Amino acid sequence: MKRLQFLLPVLAVILIILSSAVYIVDEREKVLRLWFGEVTAEITDPGLYFKIPMFHEIIKYDDRILAMDTQPLEVTPLDDRRLVVDAFARWRISDAKTFRRAVGVGGVDGARPRLERILNAELREVLGSVTSGAVLSADRVSLMNRIRDQSRSEAASLGVEIVDVRIKRADLPTQNLEATFERMRAEREREAADEIARGNEAAQRVRAQADRTVVETVSEAQKNSDIIRGEADAARNAIFAGAFGRDEEFFAFYRSLSAYEKSLVGNNTSMVMSPNSEFFNYLKNGLGTEGSASAGQTPAIGQ
Repeated sequence: MKRLQFLLPVLAVILIILSSAVYIVDEREKVLRLWFGEVTAEITDPGLYFKIPMFHEIIKYDDRILAMDTQPLEVTPLDDRRLVVDAFARWRISDAKTFRRAVGVGGVDGARPRLERILNAELREVLGSVTSGAVLSADRVSLMNRIRDQSRSEAASLGVEIVDVRIKRADLPTQNLEATFERMRAEREREAADEIARGNEAAQRVRAQADRTVVETVSEAQKNSDIIRGEADAARNAIFAGAFGRDEEFFAFYRSLSAYEKSLVGNNTSMVMSPNSEFFNYLKNGLGTEGSASAGQTPAIGQ
């Protein structure tokens, strides 16, 4: 019983020592084994490994592709039109030993600022060698590939591989946006004014053509109307002339009756004229049986 009580603490100590002497390498990790701070082995194969407790130090790094977003960066292309650029990068640790020597105990967090400085330098260099139109166009993929390729050589000294670089946003600085919008607005207003002027000019031409067509149509109709009316008057006069030539007395009687009809109208019509006027020839004949008015008297005719 006493021996068992003695063995239990010993077994516990042995288990603790064994557990601290064993470590596992995941397939998503790169592992460095250090002996008093000096790298003695780089382990990339997953599995179970042993170390000497208190003498060996195990450093693990993520072997997957990591993401990094850069802070907004102001660049000046060839045309001196400043742009604010946001970019992001995909990177991974390619050489754990070099990475350890370059960044020390900072690890991934210590590597990010250094990678960002490298990317910012390449962004300024590449984007500064082209115009802003090339940066804002859909053909900027070649520019991003140049930034990636040029960043790789710098990042290799850190034991890092730049997998990809992309530009998320390329805009004008805030202080320049309003001026740019004003220029765009003025340009659109000028184009609108030009379109309105051209529309008014076209409308004026159409209106003038319509007015001319109206005048020509009315003139043509008036001319035809005058011709028809003249032909009708000529036909009427010919009929009258024919009738007059056949019976001159009847024609004179008809004309007198027409004159009486047009002149003796209304309820209070009065006429004063000489009794010897030819206008009363047929009226005088009509009053012959009752006697004529005395000579020198002016008859008054009322209806």
